[in-house]
Amino acid sequence: MKNRYLLPAALTAAAALLLTGCVNNEVATPDATGSTAAVTVDKAAEALLPDDIRQAGKLILGTDATYAPNEFKDANGDPIGWEIELADAMAGKLGLTTDYQVAKFDNIIPSITGGKYDVGLSSFFDTKERQQQVDMVDYFTAGIQWATLAGKSVDPDNACGLKVAVQNGTTEALDDVPAKSQACTDAGKPAIEALGYDTQDEATAAVTLGRADAMTADSPVVQYAVQQSDGKLELSGDVYSTFLYGMPIAKDRGDLGKALQAALQSLMDDGTYGSILSKWGVESGAIDKIDINGATS
Repeated sequence: MKNRYLLPAALTAAAALLLTGCVNNEVATPDATGSTAAVTVDKAAEALLPDDIRQAGKLILGTDATYAPNEFKDANGDPIGWEIELADAMAGKLGLTTDYQVAKFDNIIPSITGGKYDVGLSSFFDTKERQQQVDMVDYFTAGIQWATLAGKSVDPDNACGLKVAVQNGTTEALDDVPAKSQACTDAGKPAIEALGYDTQDEATAAVTLGRADAMTADSPVVQYAVQQSDGKLELSGDVYSTFLYGMPIAKDRGDLGKALQAALQSLMDDGTYGSILSKWGVESGAIDKIDINGATS
């Protein structure tokens, strides 16, 4: 994907506002009103970069751009979303550009450990299990939520015998739905039939087309899908099981992790972090401090 220094000022004008350019070590990123404001290179954060990343002048990020509003594609096929804007601003703090490589969600971490990508940016929950493979630079919190067709009642805690759409490789697919299904069978009830899809778009469509009784994903994604569904979908149950979002990096790239942590903290300290989240309506997931491997379970 193209490197970008100017970011979309509003979702409806995203394609028109994706521009490139660099002037005086500053990168343009939206403020809370949607206009652009300069992000200045943080020299202390930049000094933490590994030599190979500094010399390359860019971060290569693997992303599954089907998870609106976090990361998805504009009319030109380029990734947009609040996580994309945050990563662009993070790179700007480090004097770098961003090179997004679109991939299936469950291929991103193997591509990081294999050296293809520097960073993963795809709403990854930071878990102890994932920390066995990669280090996670944490920057947000989100929970799990369900949605159904409007007017159809589904209790996430009693979905026994129903078909539930999930994106392959996610915590919802690997842990949450299987655990709920096990509770059903332990109680002598029918199992939940998990319908796995490669993209969240496909999982959402399975519900709107009547192939699945419900879908489950991260709370910002489910809420956005409902908002964009023209009344076809509705939320089913409250948000539960809150996790940290983390950017995965290879475990032998500690210097890169420290640089990303410092850049994100700099964005938090100067208000850019909060402005990006507020612009996209996801400020409820903001955290107070950027950590690495903050998950405790």
